[in-house]
Amino acid sequence: MSVTHAQEVSTGQRFQFGANWKEYSEIIDDARIDHAVESLTNMLETQSLAGKTFIDVGSGSGLFSLAARKLGATVHSFDYDPQSVQCTEMLRNQHFPEDSQWYVEQGSALDEAYLQSIGTFDVVYSWGVLHHTGSMWKALDNVAPLVKENGQLFIAIYNDQGTASHRWLKVKQLYNRASPRLQFLIVVAVGIFFESRTALSQLIKLKNPIAHWKSRRQKRGMAFWTNLVDWVGGYPFEFAKPEAIFDFYRKRGFRLTRLYTCRGGHGCNQFVFHKESSSHAVAETASASETP
Repeated sequence: MSVTHAQEVSTGQRFQFGANWKEYSEIIDDARIDHAVESLTNMLETQSLAGKTFIDVGSGSGLFSLAARKLGATVHSFDYDPQSVQCTEMLRNQHFPEDSQWYVEQGSALDEAYLQSIGTFDVVYSWGVLHHTGSMWKALDNVAPLVKENGQLFIAIYNDQGTASHRWLKVKQLYNRASPRLQFLIVVAVGIFFESRTALSQLIKLKNPIAHWKSRRQKRGMAFWTNLVDWVGGYPFEFAKPEAIFDFYRKRGFRLTRLYTCRGGHGCNQFVFHKESSSHAVAETASASETP
């Protein structure tokens, strides 16, 4: 019998992403929505998604599904966590009530039968999700067929820092097995440590740490505490070097068009890939075969 989401949470094998997003959903305002829209337009290099189909793999709060819908896309949102599904539905009902062009449901990036049933999309979006499935490389493989020919794949994956990433895994495992009170203390301790280190770094560079903190806070419309709790507790947890992700999708007919890295530090590397058409792939294969 397969293990359910509730069983994974109760045994410390999964972080309650949806519960964290539920708290964040209460502070989503126009400014955060605008930042989310801006993030999509910058990375996808377009000002409109009108006439496009967009799937949000692991929709979380639903903020980026909303951003895509505001840009004119027909949106399909799904998440494995029931509370995340509820958050996305709530956001849809607030901004696009009774909308036939925004569909929300529960689903998993590891469920191949489900993914095969939902078709293909012009934009496949999955930011900071696939490394939390418990089987990252399978999830990365599973979303590739969702992209239409000449479509885009926009993903973000935790950076592989070697030993530091493995230490971070231990912190996440500790958090998910701890009592709620201890979980709170772990988050506060980690927050103080990293924010103090960042502030000291900014002061050494003769920069204003408060201004730096505010600029980070505005990125993608996220919230500091929500991000911190997710960062500390987000489990399962896997990671990859940028070149590993690049090679993985290159072998599957994708071409990298945008890359934004965390410069070797903590956080996610962002990738936008273009799925080559079958005719282009055939032409490249023929050209390669003619090379001495």
